[in-house]
Amino acid sequence: MKPDDEILVRRCLEGDSIGFEGLLQRYEKPVFNVALRMVGDRDEARDVTQAVFFKVFRSLTSFDPGQRFFSWVYRIAVNESLNALGRRRTADPLDADALQDTRRDPAESAEAAERGIAVRKALMSLAPDHRAVIVLRHFAECSYAEIAQILDLPEKTVKSRLFTARQQLKQGLVARGRRTV
Repeated sequence: MKPDDEILVRRCLEGDSIGFEGLLQRYEKPVFNVALRMVGDRDEARDVTQAVFFKVFRSLTSFDPGQRFFSWVYRIAVNESLNALGRRRTADPLDADALQDTRRDPAESAEAAERGIAVRKALMSLAPDHRAVIVLRHFAECSYAEIAQILDLPEKTVKSRLFTARQQLKQGLVARGRRTV
């Protein structure tokens, strides 16, 4: 656990609201990004993020200080995202503007938006457990060991799922007429 995280957790456990605000400021955006990549909808990702921090606040006393705090938070984020997906009856349409970069010129923005939509659709077509490893590895930039800890899986299983997920993602992109590298 980062020393700063340790201090913030301790302060929060001592009843200092500044400690929780510090944790929220540090992890709100990464948790939202994981949720958005998992559920594919901004509003639902906001709901998931709120649920994650409610659960963090409520369960902080059960946090094991021997663990990395971010791994614990990411595990909660992935689980809450999976719960949100499980509550769905049908696949919702993706938010086309979810991650569009407005700093590019219009032609680049259009191409980036099309590419982003294709990736999001292919990502959303993956089974949630495969989507989770892709999101954690490529979007949250977690190591294999961190993903194993977050998902409570052996590292070999993470590598296997990641290989399969990448193959399925590639097939999904090719089926959508996108080149893959």
